[in-house]
Amino acid sequence: MKIIVTSIFVQDQDKALKFYTETLGFIKKHDIPVGEFRWIALTSPDDQDGTELLLEPNNHPAAKEYQDKISSEGIPATMFGVEDVREEYNRLTKHGVTFTMEPTAMGDMTIAVFDDTCGNLIQIVQK
Repeated sequence: MKIIVTSIFVQDQDKALKFYTETLGFIKKHDIPVGEFRWIALTSPDDQDGTELLLEPNNHPAAKEYQDKISSEGIPATMFGVEDVREEYNRLTKHGVTFTMEPTAMGDMTIAVFDDTCGNLIQIVQK
């Protein structure tokens, strides 16, 4: 068994698609209409056949409450691996991304946390 799709709740699918592709650099794999929303799945440019990230609309009250609570508590919604956290921090900062935690060493890894502009905090990690 392996993880093939994971999801993240977003406030606005169009805004999220733009941020996750244009700013973060993910590749759009699927964009399929499903009722009033869309099945938008992204992949890493380094592993286009790997795990997909689904940009899930937070229109359900439970999803919105979950997203609001973890964000207000400073808890990242998910974690992305990067080769060099400081380099990624500098690149994203130049693109206007707001970080809530600058690159910080934590044992054998370095982490940073940013706001995805769609209701989530995202952690990046370099092992």
